[in-house]
Amino acid sequence: MPGYKTRNLCVRLGGHDFQIRALSDLQQFADPDGLAERAGISSSLWSLFGQVWPSGRVLAEAMSGFEVAGKRILELGCGLGLASLVLQNRRADILATDHHPLAQPFLAHNAALNGLPAIAYRDLPWAVPDLALGRFDLIIGSDILYERDHASQLASMLLRHAHADAEVLITDPGRGNSSLLTRALAAQGYSVTELRSRFDERDQLPFRGRLLSYRRGASVTDGLCA
Repeated sequence: MPGYKTRNLCVRLGGHDFQIRALSDLQQFADPDGLAERAGISSSLWSLFGQVWPSGRVLAEAMSGFEVAGKRILELGCGLGLASLVLQNRRADILATDHHPLAQPFLAHNAALNGLPAIAYRDLPWAVPDLALGRFDLIIGSDILYERDHASQLASMLLRHAHADAEVLITDPGRGNSSLLTRALAAQGYSVTELRSRFDERDQLPFRGRLLSYRRGASVTDGLCA
């Protein structure tokens, strides 16, 4: 027995129904071998990877219509991998990453549930440089500015792994840390476009959630479909 309970959900993304295995609720926790503890993941945060969050839905919807042909794509903090599943369904060149010990098996299971080929995955702690990772044309993430220091860590990650003309797309539910990332990336020559979005049916104007598009040079919304 794995020590945690799961449920299967049907999530409609980009006009397609995806079958998703998720944790039953936020109370689930199992770390018998101490893998999460050694990764710095506390028991209170352990279950967050295994939920379908509004930010993940928004990012996956964006990827359903984004121009991805010929691009090497990196998803940071993939969790259950909604965006990576959408991209794999489109036969994009996607590498999913996370640092939770169960992210890879859940991602593999969800790809198989939907009849998709296995999605390339790598464990990627942001604070540890990975010299073999290479550079990417599109880097994406949903709700990955969870704490204040995540902005500086993400900026350093992009400096190491983004091509000069790379696009960066982040969905943020309004935790208050996105301005730190915007300032850090401005120093790297990025400009930003913020698209306010309804992340939940209960959201009221003005929406706190936003789709953050960063790019050097050309319009940062070039890859987005109207």
